[in-house]
Amino acid sequence: MLVQDPLLWDLPIQVTLEEVSSQRALEYGQAMTVRVCKMDGEVMPVVVLQNATVLDLKKAIQRYMQLKQEHEGGLQHISCSYVWWTYHLTSAGQKLTEDRKKLRDYSI
Repeated sequence: MLVQDPLLWDLPIQVTLEEVSSQRALEYGQAMTVRVCKMDGEVMPVVVLQNATVLDLKKAIQRYMQLKQEHEGGLQHISCSYVWWTYHLTSAGQKLTEDRKKLRDYSI
């Protein structure tokens, strides 16, 4: 049924309610896709609400990685606190250090 829907056709077969809700929010302009580039060159398209904070983006990245692992059939634990302690999110050379700051304040 989702395959025939022009708004949801690109979602995976084992789609979650969260993924459908994110896609719907994108279509209605309530959310945006932030393309996060990892150090290995992989690009992660992460969906967050228009008024999202840096912390919201971090949580969305964590959820994206979890869903990706589930869809690919493997589930391994990633220590998010280790990741955020070791690596930083940046935009235009500026570190996104304040979790409560809105992404739009960083021109995202």
